[in-house]
Amino acid sequence: MRFDTKIGIVVRADLAAWQKLNVTAFLSSAVAGGVPGLMGEPYEDGSGNSYLPMLRQPVLVYTADLEGLRSVREKAVGREMDVAVYIEEMFKTGHDADNRAAVKAVEADELALVGVAVHGPKNGVDKVLKGLTLHP
Repeated sequence: MRFDTKIGIVVRADLAAWQKLNVTAFLSSAVAGGVPGLMGEPYEDGSGNSYLPMLRQPVLVYTADLEGLRSVREKAVGREMDVAVYIEEMFKTGHDADNRAAVKAVEADELALVGVAVHGPKNGVDKVLKGLTLHP
């Protein structure tokens, strides 16, 4: 199936494996919860057990350094795309309110980004992510 939109997540290349997975999970949830219509229908197995719905389209995961992440964020915001950020300070907080406060405390161009999620028109997302490599 072909989609008109694209979801890309970029994680900082120097993170530990558990951090990359954690950041990817949180950013995926931001896109799923923040963009109406992206969630599919619930699943059910042959035994009648129900399962939660998932995103209707693939999520591509890329890596970049801090400057690459800042560039992605800036380009995506400039194109008025749906954007989510995860910053270093969020590894030290204990709940959502503290996460939001950590982001609010820093100017956009100074965010210590460890991950960025972008959702928007496929060709626009491709331009924002141009030059990045897919996560191995």
